[in-house]
Amino acid sequence: MSQDELKKQVGYQAIDDYVTSGMKVGLGTGSTAAFAVERLGALLKSGELTDIIAVPTSVRTKEQAEELGIPLTTLDEFSRLDVAIDGADEVDPDLNLVKGGGGALLREKMVEIVADKFIVIVDESKLCDALGPGFPIPVEITPFCHEHTIRVIADLPALKGKCTPVLRLGSSTNNAKDGDEPAVTDNGNYIVDLEFADPLADAPAAAAQLKATCGVVDHGIFIGMTTACIIAGSDGISVKTP
Repeated sequence: MSQDELKKQVGYQAIDDYVTSGMKVGLGTGSTAAFAVERLGALLKSGELTDIIAVPTSVRTKEQAEELGIPLTTLDEFSRLDVAIDGADEVDPDLNLVKGGGGALLREKMVEIVADKFIVIVDESKLCDALGPGFPIPVEITPFCHEHTIRVIADLPALKGKCTPVLRLGSSTNNAKDGDEPAVTDNGNYIVDLEFADPLADAPAAAAQLKATCGVVDHGIFIGMTTACIIAGSDGISVKTP
């Protein structure tokens, strides 16, 4: 199967297995999550699901959901969700994640941390032995004095000498340099991508130090949040739990 076909499989299965009528659902961002949104819209249209209300994690997910007729709300109205479904850029053996390649890491974390269940959907290419080398770890920072914040990040004890911080340029929706100006998130912030040559030795320490840094809004390390991870691979679909 192609990678898109694998993504579709896990996106559809997450909705089929974890969403029932009457639920409040967090909708993730990215190419895999888009298939879950697609499936949710189809089941609502067919009447197989009813009374669903959803919280999108980005402007583009909001636009996709609106096009499909999915009723939307915000965390201002409902601070607890039944389930959130989203992809990931990396998944380690303990189901800790790197997220934010698509630039929505802050809203994703805000939505997914208040869900009773957080279902991660990936193809097997996203599995890794440790976080860091396979995909840069994004950090959302304020534009104000951002060069100073980048220097502070690079000097954190858990990161010093272990990574190269790179300001994301162009579109915020990917970490490729596709423009000359700093990428701006849906929240009006910048993103710094931390590039590692070796595995991040202590992800919880790095997460805590980044979060405590003035100028850092949030980071793409998701520790201990995953309820289940649905993985599509050449041998079919598997589900892993912590």
